[in-house]
Order: sequence, then structure tokens, then C-alpha cells
Amino acid sequence: MTYNLGEMLAHRAYLAPRHEGFIGPDYRYCYAEVDRRCERLASWLRQAGLQPGDRIAVCGKNTEALATTIFAAAKADGIAVVLNWRLQVEELVYILNDSGARALFYDAAFAPIVEELRHRTGLEIFICNGVSATDPDYAGIVADESLPPGPPAVRRGGDTAIIMYTSGTTGKPKGAMLTHDNFLAAGHGTSSTIDWYDSHRFLLVAPIFHIGGLMPLTTSVQKGSTVYFLPDFDPVAVWGVIRHEKITTMMSVPAMLNALLAIAPRVEADASSLVNITCGASVVPKPLIEAWAAMGVSIQQVYGLTEVTGALSFWKAGMDASKGTSHGKPAFLNRVRIVDIETGKPVPRGVAGEVMCQGAVVFAGYWNNPNATNSALRDGWFATGDVGYLDDEGFLYLVDRLKDLIISGGENIYPVEVEAIILAHGGIAEVSVVGRPDARWGEVPVAFAVRKSDVAVAEQDIIDDCRSHLAHFKCPKAVIFLDALPRSGIGKILKPELRKMVAELVVNV
Repeated sequence: MTYNLGEMLAHRAYLAPRHEGFIGPDYRYCYAEVDRRCERLASWLRQAGLQPGDRIAVCGKNTEALATTIFAAAKADGIAVVLNWRLQVEELVYILNDSGARALFYDAAFAPIVEELRHRTGLEIFICNGVSATDPDYAGIVADESLPPGPPAVRRGGDTAIIMYTSGTTGKPKGAMLTHDNFLAAGHGTSSTIDWYDSHRFLLVAPIFHIGGLMPLTTSVQKGSTVYFLPDFDPVAVWGVIRHEKITTMMSVPAMLNALLAIAPRVEADASSLVNITCGASVVPKPLIEAWAAMGVSIQQVYGLTEVTGALSFWKAGMDASKGTSHGKPAFLNRVRIVDIETGKPVPRGVAGEVMCQGAVVFAGYWNNPNATNSALRDGWFATGDVGYLDDEGFLYLVDRLKDLIISGGENIYPVEVEAIILAHGGIAEVSVVGRPDARWGEVPVAFAVRKSDVAVAEQDIIDDCRSHLAHFKCPKAVIFLDALPRSGIGKILKPELRKMVAELVVNV
């Protein structure tokens, strides 16, 4: 494979020029128009002084402008650095300086933040998606018919196309380098596994700054699907778009699925066009799968990471229903094996160890961080940092994150095992278990839980229930009730914040 992501868009425009490509609340562009706009922006970037390999940071909500800029960066031989706009200024400054970004595309709403970034980074070129008193506007650039077509891109194949900075829960954020070939392989593997077609109408509400939003975008272009961009998740708005645009599929997390179901009766939700919804971040509970199935919608579960360009494995309708608590089977082109955490040697089926992945989707390494790269890539295999096992039929089950493992008195406690028991209690809507420092045992488990609104449940009820199902050393020593668990922009529970909360409780005791 020697494609460039920009060429992938151009090829789609060549094959289906009048097919709807990027649409949103107030715009509709066929693929030919998307490619023309992309070409003009790439030409402008070159004229502004962008050199092959220069980094172009993008900071914006889900819009065609953000997506077009990412593809234009590739056409201009640059590397897109996708920024999480929810980060604090100090975090953004670190990422921009670490990546050495020269250019920044940003939504006008983030102008106050950009003013701080302007003076604390090496940024030289600015593009504003909206009105700006100082910077060129995106709309004017892509409408400028005088901008000449540029030369063919020279960066392709194994060259880095996009840098995505992963969570800095164990230190500073690391920039995962994803190549043009990574995205082509991810699109091919995903579409071959879960049947992705040009007839799909994909609702992109998962943020593009996350791989769960970016990979569906590039795959949609690769396959020729129509993409509807929704800047923010709002259950009422989502149901409206599904109904009016005849959306067939989308990417979500369990919290989104719950929110959509909760509001459905009040908005006369119409799911008749929906074929399936792909869900990540955590295993979807069986009752939630069944509730959507009653509406005629199939839930597909995906286990993915930034470093494998999205999907590592899928569980979907048609697979053994009894395996619904698994993360399915590896996507096409992906190889998975389980190794002993201490020795790194492969373990038998059914034995838990670290999940490793090999294939064309595996990233090239971490930007400017050879030590982290060498730790993550071992003889061509990516070490996910997740603990899991393969059953006799090849279904992948995740046990926990290595970094979430609680070691109490020399015994390993996997939080998901404890969480499953607490969720089964009936009075708990969501729960997360973390380790609390303990002078005697090293650490002990503590549960953070959210009660269901119509159920009264006490701390001792949960502890007693756990003791009737688990070894006592696995049972939480305390249950802390919250109104809501802290979550990331894509719906993942932020365990580092819970660990910080529980550590502060210990200090204040």
C-alpha cells in the first residue's frame, strides 16, 4: 500500500463525485466538492510555507472543516496533530511544543485559548474556522478558486500521517504516530469484519480527537459513505438527525446508548433507518443490547486503542450470543496473542496475560519518545497494557488494565470482577473500583458507585453482597456514593481522578 490519505479522498471523489460526502446542520458537500475544498486548503498551506513533514495541529469540534483540514494536511505533505479541545492550556502547550507544530487550525470559539498558545509555542501559521480579527478564515480559503492544484504528495505509505496524543495518566501525554498505511489497513480490516459500505450514512458524534471518531471518518471516506458531523452529543439532537437524515450507523459508548434510550419515549424516536451501532470504551451490558434489539438495532462491540488505529477486535450480531461479554474476535488483518506478564512468553488458551497485537494497523511508535516506543513495541508486537485471555474458540475476554490492577497483600484483584458483582446488585447504575493505599496490605479495593434513582441502597448492602460472591480480600473496604462518575470526553470512567479522590480521603482521615 502506497496511498496518501489525501489521495484516498481524491480517489473517492473520482469514483463517486456526486455522492454525498460531508454533511452537517447547515451544509451538504458531495465528494467532488469536499476534494476541491481540500485541494485549495492544501495549496494555501504550501503557499504559507508548509514543508513536507511539518506538523499542522487541529483544534475543533466535529465539523467538515476539521475533517477537511486533516485530509488537506496529508495532501500538503504535512502531519496532522489532532488536539483534544477539552484539555487545559498547559496540556495543549506541552503537546504543541512536543510535536513542534508550525500551523494551527482552530474553531473561533477557542480564540481566547489560541491567544495564549500563540505566545507560548512555535506556531507560525493560523487558520480560523469562523470570524477572526487576525487570522485567515477557513471558509475564505476553501472558496478561493484562484488557488492552484498542488503537486502529488511525496509522503505516503509508512510515513506518519497523523499524531494522536494518548492519555497522560502515567506521565506526560505520548504522541502516537499513525501512518497512511495504518489508516488504510484499519479501514480495510474494519469494513471487512463488520460490513461497511458506501450506502452507509454515518453519524459522527464521537469526537474526532479520539481514535473512535477519527478512524470511522477515514474509513467512511475510504468506503465512500456519507458522514454527518454533529459537534456535540445531545440525545434529542441525535434522534432528530437519525430521523431526518436516515442515519444507518454510528459510533458510541454505553453512556450514550443509555442516554438515547432514556429520552426516546419523549421525542418519538424513529430507529427504523438504523442498522447497527458500534460501541466501545467498555462491554455493553446484555440488557442494553436487548433494549436496542427490541428497536431493531444491532449493537456491535469494539475493543480498540489509538496505537492499533482503532479496532483490535469486534463482537457483532451473528456471533455466539453467549460470548456477548467478550470483546469478540480480532478484526481482519489483526493478530492477537496473550503473553505472561512477567516472562513475556505466550500462555495457553484460557489463561490470562497481557494482550499483544501484531499487524498493519500497529502504529509506528511514539513521537520523540524512543523509550516509550521500545517499551510498547516488542519484536513487532504492540503491548496493549490490557490483561485478557482467549477462549478455545478465539474470543477475546478482557480482565482489566495492567495499571488498574490492585495488589493487596500479594494477591491480584481485578477491578472488573468486583464491579460486575456490584452492578448485579440491582440498586447500582454504575460503579468503578480502585485501589486505596493501606499500611498493612499495600492497597485495598474501594468502590465508587452511583445509585439508581428509584432504589435505596447502603454501603453495607454492597459490601455484604460482595462477600457472598467473592473472596473477602477482593471485597471493597468502603463504598463511596457519587451523583456521577468522572468521565473523559468519550465516556470512559476516569480512574486516575477516583484514585486521587480516594488518596485525599486517606490523607484527611
